[in-house]
Amino acid sequence: MAALYDFDTAIDRRGTWCVQWDGVADRFGVDGLLPFTISDMDFATAPEVLAALRARLDHGVFGYTTWQQDDFRSAVAHWYATRYGTEIDTGQLVYGPSVLNQLSQLLQMWTGQGDGVVVHTPTYDGFRKAITGLGRELRGVPVGDEEALVRELARPDAKVLVLCSPHNPTGRVWTGAELTRMAELAERYGVAVVSDEIHADFVHEGHVHVPWTRVAGEGRWALISSGSKAFNFPALTGSYGLIGDPADRAEYLRRMETAEGLASPAVLSLTAHIAAYREGGPWLDAVRAYVAGNLGHVAERLSADLPELGWEPPQAGYLAWIDLRAAGVDDAELQRVLVERERVAIMGGAVYGAPGFVRLNVGCPREKVERGVEALIRAVKAVRSSPSGV
Repeated sequence: MAALYDFDTAIDRRGTWCVQWDGVADRFGVDGLLPFTISDMDFATAPEVLAALRARLDHGVFGYTTWQQDDFRSAVAHWYATRYGTEIDTGQLVYGPSVLNQLSQLLQMWTGQGDGVVVHTPTYDGFRKAITGLGRELRGVPVGDEEALVRELARPDAKVLVLCSPHNPTGRVWTGAELTRMAELAERYGVAVVSDEIHADFVHEGHVHVPWTRVAGEGRWALISSGSKAFNFPALTGSYGLIGDPADRAEYLRRMETAEGLASPAVLSLTAHIAAYREGGPWLDAVRAYVAGNLGHVAERLSADLPELGWEPPQAGYLAWIDLRAAGVDDAELQRVLVERERVAIMGGAVYGAPGFVRLNVGCPREKVERGVEALIRAVKAVRSSPSGV
């Protein structure tokens, strides 16, 4: 299957206004670094998506658009039925410009100033910004620590559990039993759940994603997602959600259409989603297999040169979350060597509240992955052998 698609040939993204390549100096202070940073891929999207976009462009008229039509709704339903064996209620569907925008709207609906919002740590920095930017209090619980989760959900001012499923940055895929337990706890303590499932389509072999709709109880909940992560078209904008309670759903739509003035979605986003969900499955399977090979290469190289790390590939995604604490290197010095000597940009774990880790994006051709992991290995060895990295 993978032979049908070329993921080895590099596509020059410089000069296309992309954050990963053209905006690297904004985060790292230096231009020209080889980036392994923000979570988009260096691959062109599925040919079926490109063909649908070209056909829509050829039409030439780009007036106001509605997402509330059967082509879009049935495509989402088809995707959940064929990929997850899950029947969704398309009457619960809503639309938004991004998952973070949807999260912001839901937090404003379900929380007030100073209320607690529970998240798993380490935490995707977009969650942190959305929660604290609205004046809510972020309450972190370590991934897998149920005692801490119970304690935080039980606090009287805890209003929302923001779940990343699968989890970013660790790549953890929650089991059905874990999700059912979270749903039970949320309902017991009257905490609403927002499940961000944008990474769900990149679950690797041996693991199964369970949509929140399959475990949701009687409490407030929303599932938010987008095809943009798996099919690599975030620049088109666009996301969708499922909101359980009819009154909450009506309030969300009111906010989007009146208060936010976002009644008309981006037509190319709708076009891309429909094509991806109807025809893009083979491409996604191929790119996921290629990325799994990239992750396997990272594991092989780290095992050979830094065996004390004991690193294994994540259960989902194309982000290699690497625990470097066993190597005993200083975060700031490691970043200095990576940038100044190796000329690569790799996200430090402190961004996600986890010093001692790095997040390496391997959604790219194998040759680039090889350059990145070799640079990381050299930098770790340099810092470990000399505190100054020289």
